[in-house]
Amino acid sequence: MTPIFELSNVYYSYLGKFPALNGISLTVNAGEKVCLIGANGSGKSTVLTMLDGLIFPDSGVIRAFGTELTEAAFNNEQFSRDFRKKVGFVFQNPDIQLFCPTVKEDIVFGPLALDVGHEEIKNRLAKIAALFGIEHLLERSPHQLSVGEKRKAAIATMLAIEPDVMILDEPTAGLDPLTTRHIIDIIIDAGNRGKTVITATHDLHIVPEISDSVHVFDQTKMIIKSGNPAEILADQDFLLRNNLMHIHKHMHNGVFHSHPHSHLDHHAQ
Repeated sequence: MTPIFELSNVYYSYLGKFPALNGISLTVNAGEKVCLIGANGSGKSTVLTMLDGLIFPDSGVIRAFGTELTEAAFNNEQFSRDFRKKVGFVFQNPDIQLFCPTVKEDIVFGPLALDVGHEEIKNRLAKIAALFGIEHLLERSPHQLSVGEKRKAAIATMLAIEPDVMILDEPTAGLDPLTTRHIIDIIIDAGNRGKTVITATHDLHIVPEISDSVHVFDQTKMIIKSGNPAEILADQDFLLRNNLMHIHKHMHNGVFHSHPHSHLDHHAQ
């Protein structure tokens, strides 16, 4: 297996005083589908931002494609261009991703910046718009879109560069079941085509479909458990202790009963 990302004992804090990662070691291999799960504030988004070369460790080492990721590395124009062609990132908040006057301009921005030919950009735009069913949104301002439409548009901007590595931060958060299904299918298809896919999610029901391996973060900002989806999701006590399940209440014969609930059967609805 060929390593794409290698994190070794990585520490990071915001503003030098708010710890975000506390000794993370992690390897992601080419063609692997990886899920990061954990409660809010456990460090998942920080790891993804680091994998995209937007922030760098306070200590420890992160390598991508065999090269250590540092500010100096990205000051090298050739390395930076090659990295941006290979790695696509979808932010948790689509408003960060969508900054152009129209959806169309957002989608073509990346390929234009990477000097993709105009005819090829036109073909990619048509293909992606049809894939997401957003042809009617292309001339709209992102600010005029619903949450689900924004998330589709944000993922479209990433797919437009045709990266080898897809990094997605909570791609199904707040979406209706049909749109969630659509995004899951896109991730599955990318994996089937040999793409490396790294997803942070709270939606445990999608984890078995979109991952080969799972890494669980906790409030210590560390990875406390790793394994395949079946192993991780079978341990409901562990998930409950780490705030990855909620207590569902229902009434039976006039009495409220409580039990853990993780929506793991949601995909069957």
